[in-house]
Parts: sequence; C-alpha cells; structure tokens
Amino acid sequence: MSSSVSTPVLLNRTPGERDANQPRETAKREIEPDVTTAVNRGEAETVGFDALADQVAAVAEEHVAAADREAVFPVAALDELRRTRLLGLLVPVEHGGLGGSVADVLRIGIRLGRVDMSLAMIFTMHCQQVAAVVRHAAEPLRSELLGRLGSGAEYLASVTTEVGTGGHLLSAGSALRSDGAQLAVDRFAPIVTGGAHADGFLITMRAVEADAPNQVSLVYARRDQLTTDASGDWQPMGMRASHSIALQLTGTVPAHQIVGAPGGFADIAGSVFGPLAHLGWSAAWLGTAAGALSRVLRLLRSPAGRKRFDVKSELLLTRLSKARQRLDSVHALLWRTEEMVRTTSNLSLPRNQLLLNALKITAAEQCHAAVDDLVDAVGLRHGYLKDSPTRLEQALRDLRSAALNYSNDRLHLADGRLALMDSEVRFA
Repeated sequence: MSSSVSTPVLLNRTPGERDANQPRETAKREIEPDVTTAVNRGEAETVGFDALADQVAAVAEEHVAAADREAVFPVAALDELRRTRLLGLLVPVEHGGLGGSVADVLRIGIRLGRVDMSLAMIFTMHCQQVAAVVRHAAEPLRSELLGRLGSGAEYLASVTTEVGTGGHLLSAGSALRSDGAQLAVDRFAPIVTGGAHADGFLITMRAVEADAPNQVSLVYARRDQLTTDASGDWQPMGMRASHSIALQLTGTVPAHQIVGAPGGFADIAGSVFGPLAHLGWSAAWLGTAAGALSRVLRLLRSPAGRKRFDVKSELLLTRLSKARQRLDSVHALLWRTEEMVRTTSNLSLPRNQLLLNALKITAAEQCHAAVDDLVDAVGLRHGYLKDSPTRLEQALRDLRSAALNYSNDRLHLADGRLALMDSEVRFA
C-alpha cells in the first residue's frame, strides 16, 4: 500500500465532531433491505453513529467465540451492520446514505475491534470499497450502486490478491476482455475476505488490451453477474472469522461497470485504497488491543482479581503502563495521520507517504506488543488459555496477522527509498 498518492478522499469532518454463522455458498443472490426494521438516516442522526456501533458490537459479542472457534464469517454482525445501515456510512445523503466521514469509520472500527478484530477489518475494508465508488465511479454505475450501498443492502468485497503478483497492488495478471458492450471477467483470487457472503465485488484486472501488467482497471461486479467457486479450507492462526477464502470469479458485466478510468487503478489506489487501508486497519488493531487491555483491567479490579493479583506489584504496574503507552502512541499517530490525509493537497509527497506507512507499521507492531505485555502481566491462566474472559489468546493470534497484512518488511523498503528523497527530513 505504499504506492504514490495524489488527492485525499472523503474526509470532511474532524475526529471530535460526532460523537447462525455458516458460509453462504450460493453464487447468485440479491439482498433487499428490510424496510420494517432498517434504521433510517433520521434515526441514525438521533441515535448517533456510536450507539449504532454499540448495537453491532453487542451482536458480535454473542457470536465471537463460536466464530473464532469454527472459523466462520460473523453473519449475525453483518446483518446488524445492514440493519443499522452502517454499511452505507460513507454514502452521501443524496444517495440515501448516512453521509459519514472517514473519522466516523475509524471510531466505529475501533469500537468493533474491541469485540472482534475480524469484524472490524470486514467493516473498514468494506468502507474502503465504498469510498472508491463514491469518489471514482461514473454514471450510471454511481447512482445504481450508491443507492444499494446507502440502504445497507450491499456488502462489498475486495478482490486484489492474485497468484504471481507477489501481493503487488498495482499489477495484474488476469486481463479483462471486451466485445464493446460487455466485459468478460475470469479471475482467481487466493484470498477474498468475506467472499462467500459479499453481494458485490471490486476486482482488479489488467485493462483491456493493456501492454503492461501495471495497466490495471478496477471493475465492479454484482454477485448475480458472476459464477463464484470457492476452494480450499480457511484454517488460519488468527483472523478466523474473516473467512478469507480463495475464489474463482467468472462472468460478464456491462462495460460501464469500470470504476475510474480504464487502466487507471493507480489513482484509486493512491487516493483511496492505500490511505484508507492503513487508517482502517490501524483502527481495527488499536480497538483489538484496547479491548484486551480493558478486559484485563476489569479483571484486576474485580474482587476475584484483587485476590489473585497483587495490584501493587511494580512488575505488574510497569507492564500495564507499557501496554497503555503503546496504545496511546498508536492512537495519537492514527488521528494525526487522519488529519494529514483529510487536509493535505498532495499525499504523494515523501513526508506524507512516510507518515501513512509509519502508521501501519507502528500500529501493527505496537498493538501486538501491547497484548504480548498483557499476557506476561496476567500469566498462564488469564494470558494464555482460551477460556479466560480476557480473551488475550485470541487477540494475540489476531494481531499477529497485522505485520503480515501488506508486509511491514515491504513497507520498510519503500520507506527507505522515500527517506532518501527527503534529505531535509520534513515532517507531515
């Protein structure tokens, strides 16, 4: 996610302004919003986005243990995201959405991460896809799709991974084919988060008649326009509820379902995908570590905890201090980066790219380290065993993926090159 960037996206408010889980295997389905129970925009404004996030988190809490144990998608939580219409958070009001900002996405990502990191990642990645549609889709796709997204009827999955590209976002092996009116999609992706449950997909493919693999187009496809064949078994260490399976996608879509300019995905990646990935992921990781710390502190302050632990122990207090310090540092960096993305006119400057990458690297490292500190602080029973109410064991497994999710090593290489371009060491 270290590609060059040109313009910010959808950051129109400051952070403080507003405060049964089985994979679906059917290949074709359209979801209609339940108008009798769905939250409308007026209700959302009255209740507040935070309260809506609390409702989703409460549903997720009921299923988090089973979803992790069985490695299944959090279907009930997704249904609640639909009902609250938080899936349409970034959709403008004129298209029936909630008209929220990226700052709202981050706050909700943190809240959901306190309960389930997989759910927080699912939500923030969906919002990343929505942001790309809002900023780059042209008519008639824009109106067609934003109406469904705004109502909460459509969950979007991202199809960017590909065998042979080494995870490089700006190259594609599979090529679109066109007969003029229709585009033929034939694409295998080894990892598609929530792919078995998505109502639509944003898919990167080599542009029609492209001369080079870096001429990449982003194409939208509804599930009912494709045949989707899942393969493999999702049994990871952590992030088990993300259900990030391999998918073969085959079908045809109208030519107007290209998002952005044909072959112009680099602009979308730079202005939307990269910044929102680093911001959204970091919010999910911060929420996960903050939830772990909160559960540990509640344990230590409980009558049973006071009997079991010496809360005056200098070693315990020091470990709690270090964990909190790590999270405060990530929190400060997250909101500084959000401010930079919201206010800058040129994200491609080395100092701005370095800050975006620093957020991702730092959040991945420090959130995992904070939970690791907590494991040492509370010991085997409450730090290592699955049945502890602290859920540190799951949080540590989930957060281990953070440094691998667009590898920190790759970002360090990019940052080294960027550092050489900024000999004055200017800060964003």
